[in-house]
Amino acid sequence: MIAIFRILFIIASVVFTSLYYIDVSLQAVILGGLISAVAALAIIIVIEYVSHTFSTRILLAALLGLFVGLIFSHLLVIAFASMPLAISAESQSVVKALIYHVIGFATMLFFVINNDSISLLDYIIPEKTEEGKESGIAYKILDTSVIIDGRIADICDTGFIEGILVIPNFVLNELQMIADSADSIKRNRGRRGLDILNKMQKDQTIMVKISDMDFPEIHEVDAKLVKMAKVMKAMVITNDFNLNKVAEFHGVRVLNINQLSNALKPIVLPGEEMKVALIKEGKDSNQAIGYLDDGTMVVVENGRRRLGHEVEVIVTSVLQTTAGRMIFARIRED
Repeated sequence: MIAIFRILFIIASVVFTSLYYIDVSLQAVILGGLISAVAALAIIIVIEYVSHTFSTRILLAALLGLFVGLIFSHLLVIAFASMPLAISAESQSVVKALIYHVIGFATMLFFVINNDSISLLDYIIPEKTEEGKESGIAYKILDTSVIIDGRIADICDTGFIEGILVIPNFVLNELQMIADSADSIKRNRGRRGLDILNKMQKDQTIMVKISDMDFPEIHEVDAKLVKMAKVMKAMVITNDFNLNKVAEFHGVRVLNINQLSNALKPIVLPGEEMKVALIKEGKDSNQAIGYLDDGTMVVVENGRRRLGHEVEVIVTSVLQTTAGRMIFARIRED
């Protein structure tokens, strides 16, 4: 749909420009059409860059600040013009232009920086009630580890995650550093993360925003993520256990992909039977270890003698840890 609007906008620009020059000459029509096509393409690129980089609230704050600044600067210009100063008309014009530019830009910048505390914007972009989820909950910030992990793209495809996924620029910079690493393993992980981001950004069903928000006084990426989440009233999506704990300590809500994965694993109860391939030795002398299809570790007592075979086992107990679920079992024949 967006691509169709782009094409229609370029075609309309070319047609209207060509009609304007139709009475001049054929060369003027062709040249005007080419210039209008290039101009329309440039306008589309600028608009899409701004819409993907800045939030609607910041843009409205900038427009409101510019409007207020121009009104205030116009009043200053009227007051300046009424003063009996012995300066030339050219100098007065320069001073008036400086007042308009400096006051207008300064006011706009002030409104952008303090957009969260401007209550007027809340009436233009109202916050939703608790039933409809708070406005901050609509934003979900991704950290570096969950992007490299890659499962976030598949989860978004299922439609279980709503709202806007925010990618901070400092996370992109960290990904770029990992992708340029001399270590081949780190380099491949970084490139995988960049590929995942490109895939998500091209998917029209996933809303992805690149944020320029940064905190120069904070050097650690995890600390910046927590600070950003508090400012935006957003969630953090991660699979980093340490970041999870730090964010919860600061009162930031966290969606942990590993916890989601563990919650979706089938529930196994003691006494159930299953088949598992024993692939390596366990810690104890008589233990063997196998894995289910979902990656759950199965520790089988007296299974070392059956290494390399698929055996039927009976579950004896299940242990839930922070790293995942472990199943303890014994061979059915025993």
